[in-house]
Amino acid sequence: MDSKIALGVDIGGTTVSFAVVNESGDLLFQDVAKTKSFDTPDKMIDHIYHAVEQSGYAKRLDGIGVGAPNGNHFTGTIEYAPNLQWKGIIPLKQLFEDRFNCKTVLTNDANAAAIGEMLFGKAKQLSNFVTITLGTGLGSGIVVDRKIVYGAHGFAGEYGHIIVIPDGRTCGCGRKGCLESYASSTGVVKSIAELDSVYEADVKKLRAISNLTSKDVAIEAQNGNEFAKEIIDYTAKILGFSLANFQCFSDPEAYVLFGGCANLGQPFADRVKQYMEDFNLNIYKGKAEVLISGLQEENAAVLGNAAMILKDII
Repeated sequence: MDSKIALGVDIGGTTVSFAVVNESGDLLFQDVAKTKSFDTPDKMIDHIYHAVEQSGYAKRLDGIGVGAPNGNHFTGTIEYAPNLQWKGIIPLKQLFEDRFNCKTVLTNDANAAAIGEMLFGKAKQLSNFVTITLGTGLGSGIVVDRKIVYGAHGFAGEYGHIIVIPDGRTCGCGRKGCLESYASSTGVVKSIAELDSVYEADVKKLRAISNLTSKDVAIEAQNGNEFAKEIIDYTAKILGFSLANFQCFSDPEAYVLFGGCANLGQPFADRVKQYMEDFNLNIYKGKAEVLISGLQEENAAVLGNAAMILKDII
């Protein structure tokens, strides 16, 4: 029987996923809630506490690992996250410790996904890789020699906010032309509204879908909608261009994609790689793979967060 259990919490712009995890990576209890249903972080933490308490695990936890947009591992705070409704600097680590009365570790949500992939997914055998999370925003977790890169201030790896089109779309961070505003799930939906196509009937069909999401776009593309296919290709091109630029930074063995268009599977990853190779420097050509996560999208970050406690990986 495993000697340690931890609570992993993944806070995204759309949902909050949490699970009690053992050292083997088994989910003993899990739940999910809508992020915007909590107007303060305290209410979110209360909700999680009561759910875990009812499961019988609240008093048995060895610790809590939390991943959040703009989560700073060094300070334990969320700082000015553009895709969360809670503004400013939030002392999230302290709030969890006060409520649960146990050790809490905070990191960026994409870093947590990288840890989860490294321990339980396709990156088990990799020493140098980058996770790219294509959710409400676009996050990235950089691993070099099996260690997360945090940088001097805890914010290394904000690939989503590298400008790819000067004076382009307005991003949630307030700047214009960030990768996130094109390749995230939110960016894909913006492309549907902004781009034109010769396939007018398919354009009309796609734009008529109420509460359109990137998942709808992926489904329509698989069903033969030509405009949806164009949007997927446009997204793959921008992402491939960006990955070619990122090669110059950490020279990874692979990029691992989660969420959004990555739900199309390896064919999408192959298309991204094709564009990446088109833009790559010669010294990087053929050196990095583009993979789809080996974990269920909703579990990757939760497992990674729990592993920060269970495996003492930060």
